[in-house]
Amino acid sequence: MPLLTTSNTKTRKGEGQGFLTLILHLAPAKLSGYNVCPMATKGCAASCLNTAGRGRFAKIQTARIAKTRRFFEDRDNFMRELAGDIRAGIRKAEREGLILAVRLNGTSDIRWETISLEGARNIFEMFPGVTFYDYTKLPNRRDLPPNYRLTFSRGEQSPDKVRDIIRGGRNVAAVFRVGRREELPLFWEGLPVIDGDRTDLRFLDPEGVVVGLRAKGAAPRDRSGFVLEPTA
Repeated sequence: MPLLTTSNTKTRKGEGQGFLTLILHLAPAKLSGYNVCPMATKGCAASCLNTAGRGRFAKIQTARIAKTRRFFEDRDNFMRELAGDIRAGIRKAEREGLILAVRLNGTSDIRWETISLEGARNIFEMFPGVTFYDYTKLPNRRDLPPNYRLTFSRGEQSPDKVRDIIRGGRNVAAVFRVGRREELPLFWEGLPVIDGDRTDLRFLDPEGVVVGLRAKGAAPRDRSGFVLEPTA
């Protein structure tokens, strides 16, 4: 089974904009026995989309746990296989006339920029022509490669904290208690909101915005402050 897949419904929306997206799903938080989400908040953990879609099947959960354990216990071979999947993705994108994009933290928050492989400082340096992107809750990920775009994922931070992050040059993704067919607010706490559910291609977003996401899975039941009211 490949490490990277194209089976995510949201990432498939990018094909209409000319992008083939590969995504890596690991077992989130400490589900595998290893913590891949060091800054996960209570609300984030309770609302995780790990079990959404195909993730509800036991065999998918077993595979994600196995991948995560391999990452920690057999790192060199894991990274070589990851590089092989990206090479295969490049060939597939070329055959289909698409541009490859890769999201490594589908259900994790790993500092991939710190992991070297095969003489390269990181996977981004090995594939400079590939666009990588992720969401993160780690506030101190700086000096990133030019082909790696990060969007900060809001936990239960205050509006002032969100403003500080945006002023620092990073967009912030936030979950709203809005139905799937309802419109997201145009502004939240005076900050412009864009619809992040239309596509997962965060590297195409304008700068200085809140990336609005509709509450899915267990998220609509959240009362921790992780899910925002649209009128807040």
